Amino acid sequence: MAKIKKGDLVQVISGPKQDRGGFRGKQGRVIEVLVERNRVIVEGVNYVTKHVRQGQTQRGTKTGGIETHEAPIHISNVVLLDPDTKKPVKVGYRSEEVVKDGVSKTRRVRIDKKSGKDLK
Repeated sequence: MAKIKKGDLVQVISGPKQDRGGFRGKQGRVIEVLVERNRVIVEGVNYVTKHVRQGQTQRGTKTGGIETHEAPIHISNVVLLDPDTKKPVKVGYRSEEVVKDGVSKTRRVRIDKKSGKDLK
């Protein structure tokens, strides 16, 4: 189970630095999580150009050409950020009892743990 979800704020922690054309240190929101491939697509990170065959729509407008969009990166290359402090956090889960309509259920709730650097 991936600890990073769609809409989370993440930061890239590996690869070349930004001054060398890479994405290390760049932050963005998660657009999509590809669980079966252990990859995430982050907004504004890992842009690639894709050549799409030219075609026509029903109205006669041209489509295709060279498009740029975000490519997936491995989930181990990003770290979850706290939206308030913009610092890295670890993710944990806690079991919680929920009573709804007289029925008790146990569900897992995702919690953010502060990093060791923040505890000093």
